[in-house]
Amino acid sequence: MNPSDLIFPVLQSFLAALPRSAFLFAFALLFALVEIEIEGADGWAINLPTWYRRKPGYARLFGLVMSGKPLTGYHAVMFLIPLCAFHMGLAFGQAWSLGVEARIISAYLLWNVTWDFLWFLLNPTYGWRRFRRGQIWWHSKRWIGRMPIDYFNAIVGSFLIAALPLLLHGRHWLLREHAAFVAGMAVLTALCALAAPLYRRWYHYMRRAGADERP
Repeated sequence: MNPSDLIFPVLQSFLAALPRSAFLFAFALLFALVEIEIEGADGWAINLPTWYRRKPGYARLFGLVMSGKPLTGYHAVMFLIPLCAFHMGLAFGQAWSLGVEARIISAYLLWNVTWDFLWFLLNPTYGWRRFRRGQIWWHSKRWIGRMPIDYFNAIVGSFLIAALPLLLHGRHWLLREHAAFVAGMAVLTALCALAAPLYRRWYHYMRRAGADERP
């Protein structure tokens, strides 16, 4: 087989998925930035005026899915907002199908990983150097290399869901599209990492002594 016969279809899939990747990456970036403004250095809403639960059954179920993380009112809302946004097309006439739902959920899972990682990447308290086991109390469970287990679970889960049309109907379109989407998000995240120092400098500049104009 000629290598170009394999490379060109992959490149075409990547380029076709790039506008979607760019839009959803920008969406994740905005969520990360607003959370940095809200939470500052204190992640997982630990110092926000929200409720915080570990013991009730619903909180235990959440912790089971989320590797022991507590459930807060803040996260109960913040996880649902983008999930609703991902289904917005259905409210405006898009026909529902198993393939459409698989496409939405697989993208949502990968999007969550991107959103969370961008929070660390851009946050002046963390950055890439502090993104490691032992530095983040809410990601205190198992890590695989430099990846929290929740990231691994979400990425693998997204590919399994994207594979449903292949498993049920022998159609590989969604799995190919999702792989291209993941590649696009990874490339954009790498580019964002290069620009992260500029954002952190701006973050400190906007908070310099004497700059706040509130009475």
